[in-house]
Amino acid sequence: MARYKPVVFEPSGSRRKRRGLPRWLVLLVTGTVIGVSVVIFVQERYLPPRLSASASTELRSSLEQAQAERQSLRTELDATAGRLKETLEEKKAFDTALAAGRETIEGLRADLASVIAALPPDPRGGAIEVRAGRFSVDSGKLLYDVMLTRDGGGKAFNGVMQLVVEGQSGRSDSSSVNLKPVPVSVTHYQSLRGSLPLPSDFRPNQAIVRVLDRIDGKQLGMRVLLVR
Repeated sequence: MARYKPVVFEPSGSRRKRRGLPRWLVLLVTGTVIGVSVVIFVQERYLPPRLSASASTELRSSLEQAQAERQSLRTELDATAGRLKETLEEKKAFDTALAAGRETIEGLRADLASVIAALPPDPRGGAIEVRAGRFSVDSGKLLYDVMLTRDGGGKAFNGVMQLVVEGQSGRSDSSSVNLKPVPVSVTHYQSLRGSLPLPSDFRPNQAIVRVLDRIDGKQLGMRVLLVR
């Protein structure tokens, strides 16, 4: 008689092999965990510590203050740039006016040179010529206006102009008075204007203009002119 092995009855669903989590899901979760761990490790080990709430507030306040100072500096810089622009414009206008003034001065110098050239020469000549002179009396003072010229150029001549006035005083019929010497410095020409006190009760009628290299020194020019 043949033997039959017993057969265990199992439901049809239990015959299928139970499967675990998908491999891709395991890898994804594992990689995420590893990545987060690495980030936390690097942050804790190598990066500066995270700021607290108070430190963050203080940092934000400092940033706002820096921005305010930056804006203030920007405003001040704009104002300075505006002032600089105005200064440059003023300088440009000044340079233009200065150039115009120089042209005017050069023109006046040319006109004066023409006038001097038209004056009659000093009859006596001399190293320093007395080309013209005008004298008058006002309030006991002798007013003078004298033009001196010099040939050549180079270093200026420095000396004195000595005025000797002749006239009448209450004590005598005629007399002469030496007035205070006037310093002169002549390169090409020099116009001398001023006044010198006269003795009381003295009425001058003519003035002798003498140009000396120094007080009581060598005479380099001389001319006699009337006092009007």
